[in-house]
Amino acid sequence: MSQDRETRGFQAEVSRLLHLMVHSLYSNREIFLRELISNASDACDKLRFRALDDAELLENDPEPWIRLSVDKDEGTLTIADNGIGMNREEVVDNLGTIARSGTEKFLASMTGDRRKDAQLIGQFGVGFYSAFIVAGRVEVFSRRAGDPADQGVRWESDGEGEFTVETIERPQRGTAVVLHLRDDAKEFLDDQKVRATVQQYSDHVAFPILMPTPAETGGEGEDGTSEWQTINSATALWQRPRQEISDEEYQNFYRHLSHDFQDALTWSHNKVEGALEYTSLLYVPARAPFDLYHREASRGLKLYVQRVFIMDDAEQFLPLYLRFVKGVIDAPNLPLNVSRELLQDYGPVRKIRAALTKRVLQTLKKLGNDEEKYATFWSQFGEVLKEGIGEDPDNREAIAALLRFPSTEDVRPGAVGLDQYLERAGEKQDKIYYLLADNLNAARNSPHLEVFRKKGIEVLLLTERVDEWMAGYLGEYKGCKLVNAARGQLDMDQEDQERADQDKQAPLIGRLSDSLGDQVAEVRPTSRLVDSPACLVLAEDELGPQMRMMLEAAGQPVPDSKPTLEVNLAHPLLKRLEGIEESATFTELAELLLDQALLAEGQLPSDPAATARRLNRLLQERADQS
Repeated sequence: MSQDRETRGFQAEVSRLLHLMVHSLYSNREIFLRELISNASDACDKLRFRALDDAELLENDPEPWIRLSVDKDEGTLTIADNGIGMNREEVVDNLGTIARSGTEKFLASMTGDRRKDAQLIGQFGVGFYSAFIVAGRVEVFSRRAGDPADQGVRWESDGEGEFTVETIERPQRGTAVVLHLRDDAKEFLDDQKVRATVQQYSDHVAFPILMPTPAETGGEGEDGTSEWQTINSATALWQRPRQEISDEEYQNFYRHLSHDFQDALTWSHNKVEGALEYTSLLYVPARAPFDLYHREASRGLKLYVQRVFIMDDAEQFLPLYLRFVKGVIDAPNLPLNVSRELLQDYGPVRKIRAALTKRVLQTLKKLGNDEEKYATFWSQFGEVLKEGIGEDPDNREAIAALLRFPSTEDVRPGAVGLDQYLERAGEKQDKIYYLLADNLNAARNSPHLEVFRKKGIEVLLLTERVDEWMAGYLGEYKGCKLVNAARGQLDMDQEDQERADQDKQAPLIGRLSDSLGDQVAEVRPTSRLVDSPACLVLAEDELGPQMRMMLEAAGQPVPDSKPTLEVNLAHPLLKRLEGIEESATFTELAELLLDQALLAEGQLPSDPAATARRLNRLLQERADQS
């Protein structure tokens, strides 16, 4: 007899996700079965792990199973398991709310385009709620392992905003999800359709997926219960030899593991034997998760020990900059009672981490041979990979070889690698030049590039927020120093530099210095400019704009600094300035020169209103002369 029946409303995010899912995933609706089987598999995994410490949780049913059954008369498809199960509180929490960071941001990213939304929903992980893609009503019966039979729970909803929950008698531990199929989903009442869907999407599940034996083969035992037939391989895919696994099987396992709708870009399956024994199956996704930059987001590999599931997100096996990698690590020599704290400082884990990191980097290097796939990878994860330059000094050279940038030769994002840059530069050039800017347009039009274009020297264009930090840690690559085109004095051409040194004594330099005063650290002649009158240059030890923004965003103190103004004395504007005797006019024009140099860098003048007034006066004078 049921008791404590109550009706509750879904969390607002659940209601919205349900609506989006039913409308966006209609054409991919077979995935509901994959998702529900995946949940059942996880429940069996969790029970097997808990039973290591408490064998009584297994009750009288020690072997894990997942059962699928069809009732054509009732129009239902049931997915049941004898896993860990849920109590009443867990049912309400797990089936009525989404306790996941970034949910609001994820929902805000929905566009109304079914195809794009389907990819995003898959990335988010549809899980249990995928049941409503095919079902007009869903019932869930569950009892947590170890709880008495009178503490079972029944949950029911039509997915329209509310659900009911009640306590029931349930002898069987685990969970059964009963789908009351809509008229347009009756195809899933066909045993053969269900079997085919399982074999396509869930054959790799490590537990037996069972269906009743077909009637014509004698489907009932002496007690009237169904005899069950295993319809999947029921073998952990990563334990099978690589040569026996098809690409389609690898991709299906990836989708099971990640809940992604898209194929992985590539993967690495490897078994190591000896003193350090483990098997790894690592995937590189084609799309970044929406919470890639959320610090609290779950990440890491699925960990098994002696083929027993231990944890979902063991982040200790890969560094943070490879947090996009999905996969499984099965390490039979680790202790079964391993904890996150032990993983952090355990010697064998550190060795596995080092080996897996190198394997991922080698996999990415191999992926680089496919220009199209690598461009996809770089567009999604390039900025994260750059973090490794500072975080992983042992692999810095290998990571640097994977970096890609736009450049003055090819402005496509991620078009140019450092090896390609050095190959084009030739042996005479011993430096790698780069320019930092807020965006690609600002970089392409920067006056700092003028002398490089004149001399035919390629410059990498670095526009992402992590680039200045990354370049500072990299320093050099294959013996070639990285040089910021906007920092310090350039020494590309000795003749140009000697001319600039001689011009330091020009009277105009002194007048500009006096007029600008403490607004600049120095005014000096330039060897970098060809067509522009002036530019700003950073000192060698000065923070650039990207680092300043990062520190300010983090609430860190930012040291005061003043730019150096370099001027092109050969420019007509500077020639005109040289002939202006009146002090106030000269000062105003000198300040405009500084303002336009700031604007060319993508920065605002310290007093934009004053800049506007100067321009207005200049325009008025010009108009009066016309």
